[in-house]
Amino acid sequence: MVGIAIGTSPRIRASGPCFSARKSRRILSSRIWVGGIPIDCGRKSTPLRCTRAEEVCKESTGACISVTSTDDDTANSIKVRELENGNLPDDEAAKQGIRIRRRPLTGPPTHMVGPFEFRLENEGNTPRNILEKILWDKDIEVSKMKERKPLNVLKKALTDAPPVRDFVGALRASYQQTGMPALIAEVKKASPSRGMLREDFDPVKIANGYEKNGAACLSVLTDEKYFQGSFENLEAIRRAGVECPLLCKEFIIDAWQIYYARSKGADAILLIAAVLPDLDIKYFTKICRMLGLAALVEVHDEREMDRVLGIDGIQLIGINNRDLGGRRIWTIYTQRYFICSRCWS
Repeated sequence: MVGIAIGTSPRIRASGPCFSARKSRRILSSRIWVGGIPIDCGRKSTPLRCTRAEEVCKESTGACISVTSTDDDTANSIKVRELENGNLPDDEAAKQGIRIRRRPLTGPPTHMVGPFEFRLENEGNTPRNILEKILWDKDIEVSKMKERKPLNVLKKALTDAPPVRDFVGALRASYQQTGMPALIAEVKKASPSRGMLREDFDPVKIANGYEKNGAACLSVLTDEKYFQGSFENLEAIRRAGVECPLLCKEFIIDAWQIYYARSKGADAILLIAAVLPDLDIKYFTKICRMLGLAALVEVHDEREMDRVLGIDGIQLIGINNRDLGGRRIWTIYTQRYFICSRCWS
C-alpha cells in the first residue's frame, strides 16, 4: 500500500490531472499529502461530526453496526443493518460504500440434498474474493476472542499498556527532516498472494533494521491465519525498545479489536474503506481519538477516496494498489488519486 495523506494543513500545492475538483478543493484544504508536497502543521484537525455512538446488534444473526445520534446517520444505519442481514440488493450496498460482505447471508456454503447427500454450493454464502474470505474468518475469530476477554475486562487492561506514541507526528517529523516521503515499513512473514516471504522471520530484528535505515513508522501484521502474524510480534517489537510508532495491521470489523490493539502496544490501526460503512469509520475513528491512536484509512478506488474525504477527522489515507481480488497490482491507482493535486491548492 502506498500513498499516505496526513490531515491538518491549510496549504497544499502540486500539479497534475485532477478529479472531483469542487469536492476535493473544499475538503482537502485541511489535509497534508506526504510525498514531497509542502506541509504546514499549524492548524488542529477538525473534530468528528458524530457525537454519541452506540452499537446496534441483532443476537439472531450477530449483525452489529454503529449509529450516531443525528437523524440522517440513524436512517443510514438502518440501511446498513438491513444490508448486513442480506435485505438490500447490490446497488444499495454500493450506495453505502460497502464493497465486501461482512459475513455469509444465511446458512453454510454447502448443504446436503436427497438420499445420496449431494453437496450443493450456496453461491450467496461463498466468499467472492480473498478479502471477503479473510473477513468471514475474522468475524468468527473475533467472536471467540470477545468471549474469552469481554470488553469491560479489556478496558481495565489498558492501564498496563505502554504509552501511545505520536504516529502522525513521526511521519511529519521524518518529512521535515529529510524532505522525502515518510516511510512506513512493514513487518510481514507471509501473504495469501505470495505465500511465505521469509522463513527465518525475526520480527524484532527486522524492526530494528527498518528503524536504523530511516523508517518513520512500522506496520506489523497481526493476522495469524493468512499472514502468519501475531499480536505477540507486536508486543515483542514494542518491548524491544523500537522507537518507531507501530501500526497494528489487522482487519478491523469490531470496536473490541481497537481496544485489544491498544492493550498490546499499538500506536495506530488500519481501517479498510471497502469493508466498513461510513458510520463505522466515524465510530471507530472516534474510539481511536479517545484512546490516542491514529487511524490509517485504506482506499482502493476513487469512490472510496471520495467517501473517506467526506468524513471529518480523517488524518491518514493509504492507497492500496492491489485489487480486491488480491492478485493484481495497479500503480495507476496511486498515480490517479494521489498525484492529481492541482485542484487542491
